[in-house]
Amino acid sequence: MSNAKLSARIMRKARSALTGVAFFSCLVNLLMLTGPVYMLQIYDRVIASGSVPTLVALSVIVLVLYVFMAVLDLVRQRILIRVGHDIDEDLTPTAFASYIDAPMKLGPTGEHVQPIRDVDVLRQFFSSAGMTALFDVPWMPIYLAVVFMIHPALGLLATAGAGVLLAIAIVTDRSARSAVQRTNQLGARRTQFAEATRRNAEVVRGMGMLAGLGSVWRGANRSYLRANGRAAEIVATSSVITKVIRLGLQSAILGLGAYLAIHHAITAGSMIAASIIMSRALQPVEAAVSNWRQFLNARQAYKRLSATIAATGDKNRMALPSPRREVAAQGVTVIAPGTQQPILRDVAFRLNAGQSLGVIGKSGSGKSTLARALVGVWPAVRGSVTLDGAPIDQYPPATLGDHIGYLPQDVELFPGTVADNIARFDPDFDPEDVVAAGREAGVHELILSLPDGYNTPIGEQGAVLSGGQRQRVALARALYRKPFLVVLDEPNSNLDAEGDEALLNAVLAVRRRGGIAVIIAHRPSAVAGCDQLLMLGEGRTKDLGPRDDVLARVTRRVDPQPPIRVVNEAKPEAAE
Repeated sequence: MSNAKLSARIMRKARSALTGVAFFSCLVNLLMLTGPVYMLQIYDRVIASGSVPTLVALSVIVLVLYVFMAVLDLVRQRILIRVGHDIDEDLTPTAFASYIDAPMKLGPTGEHVQPIRDVDVLRQFFSSAGMTALFDVPWMPIYLAVVFMIHPALGLLATAGAGVLLAIAIVTDRSARSAVQRTNQLGARRTQFAEATRRNAEVVRGMGMLAGLGSVWRGANRSYLRANGRAAEIVATSSVITKVIRLGLQSAILGLGAYLAIHHAITAGSMIAASIIMSRALQPVEAAVSNWRQFLNARQAYKRLSATIAATGDKNRMALPSPRREVAAQGVTVIAPGTQQPILRDVAFRLNAGQSLGVIGKSGSGKSTLARALVGVWPAVRGSVTLDGAPIDQYPPATLGDHIGYLPQDVELFPGTVADNIARFDPDFDPEDVVAAGREAGVHELILSLPDGYNTPIGEQGAVLSGGQRQRVALARALYRKPFLVVLDEPNSNLDAEGDEALLNAVLAVRRRGGIAVIIAHRPSAVAGCDQLLMLGEGRTKDLGPRDDVLARVTRRVDPQPPIRVVNEAKPEAAE
């Protein structure tokens, strides 16, 4: 999504509301003239005539107008808050999807994008004083024109002062832009490091790494604080200078007004009114400079959000029929996101319904990369993975998930119940489908032994379950609603003998119902239920065919181990 498209999307959501804000801003700024007009009447009429009834009447009118202005200003603020919330509601689903997809599609740089935080920044900006100032700034020329009407000399002084403040705003923008951007980058990295450390808390504590990691984090925090201090100093300096200039201009316009009043060019009331009006004319600029960091943060968040959504967004795709016949890899070449070196090269095979493929090979041979390519996590840069002849990237992501079950090498469960995790957090899941998946994975009895069965909360990352239990629950999640293609990456790495048997039965069940299973494995027991075997080496196909034939060829190719030569330990010489 380009900047223009994101802007159009925001404007579609907010156009009518912002039109209302502009209307209320018009009324509020007109009512801002109440004070100067009241002051003008007090000095030029009431004091001169000594009329108390006129003073009371004018005061009552002014009080009513101020109350009306307060109500309008409150309505304006509430509309802006509502606009921010509506934009958040509209953009958050897309931002959340981009946040999840960024590491897979953008590589290492994707770890630092924060589209959800960027949406928060935009929402907060709409309810900030800076946003209100944007609607008040267009009234500055009108206020200056009123000052000109009082006397041209006063108008020229006020206009010159406004020009100086605008120049300060431009300088502030140019000076603070890079500092604020640097602050945001360092803040994101600091947060990412802290989150990564927290995710590995057991390793950190168990291996005594807290002191070393804490030192790294403090260094990152110091860098962030320096950049943040630099940005804050620039904005604070500009804000102070702006405030001093505005106060100086108020004194200057009073002095010039007094000079003109002495020479009977204007009245004393006009002098006071001109000072108040000029102050009101310059107030939005001063507010903008004081809140310039909010402007910069919102602008950078808008640009980042546009770029992230454009890089990670999914195209609208037509729903395709559910696959039933075959899965094929056609010359698949895969490059890890953010890199240039292929991990998988020209891998090809075809599996019919009811077949299963075991994938073996040394560490680093591309087995897990193949698993990611088969489920569409890492798209092929050359070649394609097809379901019934349709490339998987032509399926809508939500629909593709209905046809695929995936058990990654690093199993993680989400905070929620066992049933929530097996049902993939489908809010409308059928309990019978959840139980069926548990039975097919051979984990039904294990789940029933938990305190609340399928309703047992499992905590963050499945903390209340053992490694083997988490893996078996994740297997049930992969089998939920009987997907056509089931891809299991090292599915028995944490399983005992009972778990191995349950895995074998699950693979055979997938085959019996006409599905296709692909199992990435190191241990031979994991491929016992496979009829086909693929051996990878250095990202290429080394062997492919019926399981027993491939295993026989692999066994023959293994070089015999050289005999082990035992070296006698040197004996100490006898003491003479």
